[in-house]
Amino acid sequence: QVHLVETGGGLVQAGGSLTLSCVASGRTLSRSTMGWFRQAPGKEREFVAAISWLGGTTDYVDSVKGRFTISRDNAKNTVYLQMNNLEREDTAIYYCALGYAVVSMRKYDYWGQGTQVTVSS
Repeated sequence: QVHLVETGGGLVQAGGSLTLSCVASGRTLSRSTMGWFRQAPGKEREFVAAISWLGGTTDYVDSVKGRFTISRDNAKNTVYLQMNNLEREDTAIYYCALGYAVVSMRKYDYWGQGTQVTVSS
């Protein structure tokens, strides 16, 4: 079993920045892929970003490319999502996810509880 805990959400003005963190614990995290998803009110959960075990492969949804950066520190079992130039449309609950499939499959086995990000105009 893997336990994921997200932190870093909050209220920010449009154009501002936030960094989300997700700490993983539990069974082996070796060779895991980690990702971020989000769910806005009234919408389905959508993929945001993902990163491979060694960080050599990343993937982003088109709407965040150039604004968000995913990274990880395996020594700390942590994945980050740096979010810049935030827009009101980024308002959502952000979820961390972990899986063992390649990045492109967007397939995850474990999920965190989520952290709220609210962008005001």
